[in-house]
Amino acid sequence: MATSRRLALWLLFLTGLPASAEWYDLELHRLGNPDPASVNYQPTANASFRSVARELGMALNSQNLMPPETLGHSGFSVNAEFSWVVLPTDSQVPTEKTIEGALLIPSVHIRKGLPFSTEMGARIAWIERSRMFAATGEVKYALNEGFKYIPDLGIRLHLSRLLNARELNLTTAGADLGLGKQFSIGGMVTLTPYVGWNLVWVSAKSGQIDFRPERTQEEALASTTSQLNETNVFEELAWAENMQNRFYGGLRFIGGIVQLGAEFSASNLAQFKSGDATVAPSQVQAWNFTLGLDF
Repeated sequence: MATSRRLALWLLFLTGLPASAEWYDLELHRLGNPDPASVNYQPTANASFRSVARELGMALNSQNLMPPETLGHSGFSVNAEFSWVVLPTDSQVPTEKTIEGALLIPSVHIRKGLPFSTEMGARIAWIERSRMFAATGEVKYALNEGFKYIPDLGIRLHLSRLLNARELNLTTAGADLGLGKQFSIGGMVTLTPYVGWNLVWVSAKSGQIDFRPERTQEEALASTTSQLNETNVFEELAWAENMQNRFYGGLRFIGGIVQLGAEFSASNLAQFKSGDATVAPSQVQAWNFTLGLDF
């Protein structure tokens, strides 16, 4: 009973703390209201929401940081990773403060080898200066690996979910095909260059958004009807309508159990129709780095 009371007190304390936004937390109301009947109607609101979802989706999927070969049935790897993500110059991602320069995304990546040239992995990433995280699960299968003169070839399936994002539910799924070759140097060191092609599908929907959060308390109390008229949701993004291409190449070094790697990726965002207009494609680029232990 005492433990239950203590837990209840803690919950009351935590829920009573004032909410504070971080620099790069999302503020989707800045995209404008997609409802033509609203006072602050923005004709391009749905198109802007779609662009934002695709940019964030590809930023969260900008790293692979492993060649197509697997770890082996008893292998295990844990890595600290870092992504330097460059969003398009015309990026519309609405945040508390404008994103300046590259977006930094550190992460922790764990992989476990399984029998039959298969491995599973999990990654947890954090978007800097925000309260947003992303969780990724993956499975990889090497179609061939370990041959002396033939490159390794592998396929990877992955699913990611953006967590703790204000008013946004964002999920991505992808499949990539990788090609690489490991070279041994002196019997103690290996170098593995690799390249790959990744297809990523993005699904997103918004919660109910207040498109006029700056209203005063007096205005809110004067007319509750106006508050309801100024809330809305964006048009939902379906998986099939949001397939993007990502190309990547990298180099991995292993000395003993220490693993180092660097990778560059470029994600081409496909053009789409918004009313009578065509939104031109743009690109998300990323430099990715990893440091870890390979057992």
